[in-house]
Amino acid sequence: MKDFTINHSAAIKALTLLTSLLLAGALAGCDAAAEAATMLTDSVRAAPSGISAESVSPAELATARAELETIPVKGRAPKTGYARDEFGPAWADVDRNGCDTRNDILARDLQGETFKPGTQNCVVATGMLADKYTATTINFVRGNTTSSAVQIDHLVALSDAWQKGAQQLSPEQRKQLANDPLNLMAADGPTNGAKGDKDAATWLPPNRAFRCEYVVRQTAVKAKYHLWATQAEHDAIAGILTACS
Repeated sequence: MKDFTINHSAAIKALTLLTSLLLAGALAGCDAAAEAATMLTDSVRAAPSGISAESVSPAELATARAELETIPVKGRAPKTGYARDEFGPAWADVDRNGCDTRNDILARDLQGETFKPGTQNCVVATGMLADKYTATTINFVRGNTTSSAVQIDHLVALSDAWQKGAQQLSPEQRKQLANDPLNLMAADGPTNGAKGDKDAATWLPPNRAFRCEYVVRQTAVKAKYHLWATQAEHDAIAGILTACS
């Protein structure tokens, strides 16, 4: 049973990567899919005193800088009409592997995960998260009063996306955006709550070592789904990418 659990976890990790590739290909072709795949990483670095580019390669930084220049710079549109269900049902099983997206991401990002019996190794029961936002270790235990310790963050918040172009996407594209592994990460619950729907101009991870990867992935998501950025957001991302050199 132990071997089966480990193998199933590995399969989930592979499936989340495959989903990102397929979604990228559907929206923007094979080149974008390949770029999306390079952004998916499970590595966690300790936090030094300054910004570190160790978690992203020079090629990924170059891609992010080039993508940033293709992202339109506009003002933030009104939030009018935004609702979570505009992006489809929460944690839909978009890759049709029998597990919802939240559990797929928990299985991808946690270490030593165990599964609730009787769920065909879908529902994650426990695990350990090396949190990228805080550079701390968090024990995850599923339960009414404990699950919120680890949340699944949209790196580009859905309400931010709504105000920066997602209103013009089709319902299916918004559903893909909300469930795309490229835009999802298990994170410390309170820190995720503090981030809310802020963009890079108003919030960056406390763990400075993750800021390079954070803005690289945000840039990839915005480019992939044809979203725009405000001038302040563009300048903040550009400044981080420059500091990552």
